[in-house]
Amino acid sequence: MESVVLYPSPGMGHLISMVELGKLILKHHPSFSITIFIVTPPYNTGSTAPYLARVSSTIPSITFHHLPTISLPLDSFSSPNHETLAFELLRLNNPNIHQALVSISNNSSVRALIVDCFCTAALSVAAQLNIPFYYFFTSGACCLASFLYLPFIHQQTTKSFKDLNTHLHIPGLPPVPASDMAKPILDREDKAYELFVNMSIHLPRSAGIIVNTFEALEPRAVKTILDGLCVLDGPTSPIFCIGPLIAADDRSGGGGGGGGGSGIPECLTWLESQPKRSVLFLCFGSLGLFSEEQLKEIAVGLERSGQRFLWVVRSPPSKDPSRRFLAPPEPDLNSLLPDGFLDRTKERGLMVKSWAPQVAVLNHASVGGFVTHCGWNSVLEAVCAGVPMVAWPLYAEQRFNRVVLVEEMKLAFPMEESEEGFVTATEVEKRVRELMESEEGNTLRLRIMAMKEAAETAMSDGGSSRTALTKLVKSWRPG
Repeated sequence: MESVVLYPSPGMGHLISMVELGKLILKHHPSFSITIFIVTPPYNTGSTAPYLARVSSTIPSITFHHLPTISLPLDSFSSPNHETLAFELLRLNNPNIHQALVSISNNSSVRALIVDCFCTAALSVAAQLNIPFYYFFTSGACCLASFLYLPFIHQQTTKSFKDLNTHLHIPGLPPVPASDMAKPILDREDKAYELFVNMSIHLPRSAGIIVNTFEALEPRAVKTILDGLCVLDGPTSPIFCIGPLIAADDRSGGGGGGGGGSGIPECLTWLESQPKRSVLFLCFGSLGLFSEEQLKEIAVGLERSGQRFLWVVRSPPSKDPSRRFLAPPEPDLNSLLPDGFLDRTKERGLMVKSWAPQVAVLNHASVGGFVTHCGWNSVLEAVCAGVPMVAWPLYAEQRFNRVVLVEEMKLAFPMEESEEGFVTATEVEKRVRELMESEEGNTLRLRIMAMKEAAETAMSDGGSSRTALTKLVKSWRPG
């Protein structure tokens, strides 16, 4: 028996991508068995239990191996970045990973350990056990190019990105404002920066890097990486662009919006009564939270725009630092939104608390635009649904993704914000109207419809992503 072990970091976005990778491998190479390690973190990353239960019941050839729970030292929570917690948790997990891999190896031949970037510490375990180690990069090729190039930038300056006040010229990318690099690496003094530089050094030393993208979406970045122009001090690992990998259907819980639910959600029933491509969908991921002041500003902008909308609203972040990494309570819409807003917009708008089935909503014929936090899963879901975007990044590598979406792919309009990150009602109204009514918005729509077709081609027989998957699987089999 040949097996492949997948090791995602905690969090719904990373887990869904890994499960979809496992499903893809099994669909085209059913002789493999797939084991996915599940890490339960001591902080909020959204509920994954309903999603895991659904996958287990429908795909018995994927086995979920729950690793023992680990406690983190209290000082780990002092970092402002979720990512630091993830790196530390997964580093402490190495003994459990070693034990689990040994156990699996007793019954089958482990052909590959595929990890996401936060699991870099497991490289030493794979080396000890002589198991080929692959990265699954859950963002795009442009983002991968930036991380492969990060060690070089690190050597060229002693300043933090947040203080550079310049554009970075990374091979294969449009000029990127230094302040738009991934949020955890903006401050050179932060532990997260050191951890990401270390990860970037190890990326090209792996047996291969699997990327959740397709060549037609990011041709310039893919070619630049393949030409070895992003790693300046040695060879680049083989790159396998096998995407777009997205959850096929998320209407019963989980998915891009986070959370849970059952049956056909009310929002899908409501969309049935709306004209084709008339509804703007606003959703900001499981960790995307706005202040009460910002929520009110969004509401005013939406009302003034006159557009139909479906808006997923989450409670503002807690002001109590000890609750920073805990799930927020259900939002009280009447207290969070302007007086009378719900009544005045009830004919053309629907508010959804905390969660919506994002894939199902984006693929509904009534949806004509998407205001997104630019999480990569959400970007791919919009591309595959052919829905143009307004890019409103909030955390992680999302500001970087906005640059790529607006400047390189030309599939989104940017939401402009103040230096403090605040977006006015005037800006919300302007961008919403631009996307839904203007000639430029229509041009975006045509571009993204063409990209939707390119995605389908990439995943079909003989397509670039299917070919890459075949090469990847070949690399696991000696001889």
